[in-house]
Amino acid sequence: MSKVSKIAVLTSGGDAPGMNPCIRAVVRTAMYNNVKMVGVRQGYKGLIEDDIYDMDSRSVSNILNLGGTILKTARCAEFRTPEGMETAYNNLKKRGVDALVVIGGDGTFTGALRFSKQYPDMAIMGVPGTIDNDLFGSDFTLGFDTATNTVVDALDKIRDTADAHDRLFFIEVMGRDAGCIALRAGISCGAEAIMLPEKDTAIADLIASVKSNQAKKSSSIVIVAEGDKNGGAYDVAQKVKAEVKSYDVKVTILGHLQRGGSPSAFDRVLGSRLGFSAVNALIQGETQKMVGLRGNKIELTKIEQALTHQFKLEDDLMLMSDILSI
Repeated sequence: MSKVSKIAVLTSGGDAPGMNPCIRAVVRTAMYNNVKMVGVRQGYKGLIEDDIYDMDSRSVSNILNLGGTILKTARCAEFRTPEGMETAYNNLKKRGVDALVVIGGDGTFTGALRFSKQYPDMAIMGVPGTIDNDLFGSDFTLGFDTATNTVVDALDKIRDTADAHDRLFFIEVMGRDAGCIALRAGISCGAEAIMLPEKDTAIADLIASVKSNQAKKSSSIVIVAEGDKNGGAYDVAQKVKAEVKSYDVKVTILGHLQRGGSPSAFDRVLGSRLGFSAVNALIQGETQKMVGLRGNKIELTKIEQALTHQFKLEDDLMLMSDILSI
């Protein structure tokens, strides 16, 4: 016998490619197991505003290739209050919902954990959906692969014009607290320097590296994660330009184009695996857990651990990024 009879699914926080394949898997896995499904529009805001609708297997047809999220997403300060959570709970209970799948990042999980502790009869399962790849408990989060490939595609194009004009480009990528996109994209594109929130890079060292590279290379690309301690790409470029007069210095902020686009094959499969596993975990009586991919196996991690354990960049990639840029 299933321990849940009706599941609600929502997406919250920043959108990430792969959310739609995950929604599709959640809905169809529930249907297969004779569990009813509802979708919540605009995340926790939709819970409070009762923007909830019935879903079936046809509700998620032809969405595998779509970026963004068909359920929409929004920030919701009201959900952080006891009154907001009570309204959300009552809206779910009046519809007979006894389990919730939340797809998002650390802010989404923080809200889900507080909600589940306040109302323990509402089972919660989290799916890591964030392009930052910064949640403990999953080697990869939904959207990270697609976002990194988007950055790589842009960097390859910028490299062409950098070589044509002998320019020094500073490229800012997303990563306020985590440099996962910057690190992997930088290695993939042969960046001469990668500046990360997790690593202190002295401007003097960067200037010395740029000058050294100029003697060997006609162009240089420096990747700057938005959370770098020296500031964004414009700040770093200004400091370097003051000391390196011979380079034509340009800055490109890739911004929100990193969030959009059709999900990669990897993110489509990952979203499907995580959605499938989230429903099965709920049916088996699990709650307050996150489904994640670890060593190509799906594993459950307590949401509390996913939030409190520090995610670390791979040491070998950090070392490689310095050695391969010479």
